[in-house]
Amino acid sequence: MVGLLLIITALLWGATPIIEKIGLARVEPLIGVTIRSVIVTIGLLILTFLLGKGRTLLEVDGRSILLFGLSGLMAGLAGMWTYFTALKMGATSKIVPIAACYPLVTALLSTLILREGVTLPRVIGTVLIVAGVWLVK
Repeated sequence: MVGLLLIITALLWGATPIIEKIGLARVEPLIGVTIRSVIVTIGLLILTFLLGKGRTLLEVDGRSILLFGLSGLMAGLAGMWTYFTALKMGATSKIVPIAACYPLVTALLSTLILREGVTLPRVIGTVLIVAGVWLVK
């Protein structure tokens, strides 16, 4: 089941940049992010209430709201805006793989902030990410 979900995720995330690049031909990046975010928000609210999670949403503690809010501002606003700007300016086949190197940042920050251990497979994976970005550029 997890394998099927990952295949579906890869297909959705893999096709989305093509749709976004086409959409950005006639729309400014900030407007594109705004349209995308409004539609996603409406969809999430509908899904949350259809699945009976409305009460749970209303009971979330302040710290969690702050953390997810910060995440939304960083990734959903600033990250998407800079990504859409780069996507509008450059080749999709070059921009997407470089933007997708965020696991490198996560690996470094999780070691420094969360004190997660460094293992040989993680070091090898990080080196491969850097090598892949270098090859794409």
